[in-house]
Amino acid sequence: MLSMLRNRRQKGFTLIELLIVIAIIGIIAALLIPNFLDSLQKGKQKRTMGDIKNMGTSVFALMTDWLGAAAAGQASTTNYDFNAPATKSWEEMTAILVPQYIQKLPQIDGWKGTYDFRLNDIADIADPQVMAIRSRGRLGVAETDDYEVNPFIPTDYEQDMVWADGFWVRWPSGDANTGTP
Repeated sequence: MLSMLRNRRQKGFTLIELLIVIAIIGIIAALLIPNFLDSLQKGKQKRTMGDIKNMGTSVFALMTDWLGAAAAGQASTTNYDFNAPATKSWEEMTAILVPQYIQKLPQIDGWKGTYDFRLNDIADIADPQVMAIRSRGRLGVAETDDYEVNPFIPTDYEQDMVWADGFWVRWPSGDANTGTP
């Protein structure tokens, strides 16, 4: 009789044991999923930053060929009007840069939004703001055309990222835990 009870117990798990295992798996998932989702957004942000930097470097190579040197400068507040006549479409930038300066010009950022390009023609090269590239962030909506030169909290994926005239105007940097850029 005792051996029959042992055999019966060894055939499977009890309901309590199964519920405990499911609860443990649920707790682990609840802890890991937010970190996983944040990692995905961080990867998209880093990819976008790399693409912007590569495109900006290729534009500076083009300007070096145009003028023999490219002027880079920095100010505390910079206005890049992406609705101005100097605004270029992706197709226009591709015609200018590919294949001499970059093998392939990225068309979309990490969040599947389009980049905004601003490039003065050779005649307007004396303008202090020669070129700019912008990603509108996760929401795909431009904040403004007037950017203060400073970083933003890296976990704020809605922020615009702007690289202009050889430097970052808006970029993710700082400590996400303290909330200070």
